[in-house]
Amino acid sequence: MKLVAVTACPTGIAHTYMAAEQLERVARKMGLSIKVETQGAMGIENELDPDEIREAAAVILATGIPIQKSERFEGKKIFEFSVQEAIKNTEGILQKVKEQIGG
Repeated sequence: MKLVAVTACPTGIAHTYMAAEQLERVARKMGLSIKVETQGAMGIENELDPDEIREAAAVILATGIPIQKSERFEGKKIFEFSVQEAIKNTEGILQKVKEQIGG
C-alpha cells in the first residue's frame, strides 16, 4: 500500500522532521510504502510529485498549521492528525489509515 504524507508544525523545525522520521520508520516496519514531504522553516522539502500523489491510496497530514499547495490532494482520501500525535502514536495512525482504506 502506497501512502504520502505532509508534516508541518508552527515553528517548522524539530517536530516537523521528527514526525516525518517516525512515519517513515513505522510505515516500513508495517510493510507500507510512504513518502513524506516536510514543510517548515526551510520551505517545502522532499516535495511530493503528482505521480506519487496519484498512486497513493491515502494522504496523511500531520500538521499544526495550514499547508502549502493543499489543492494537490483534492479527490484523495485524507487523514489529518496533529504533529504530536504523529510522533507519539505513529503505529496507531498508520493502523487506522490501513483499516479505513481496506489494506
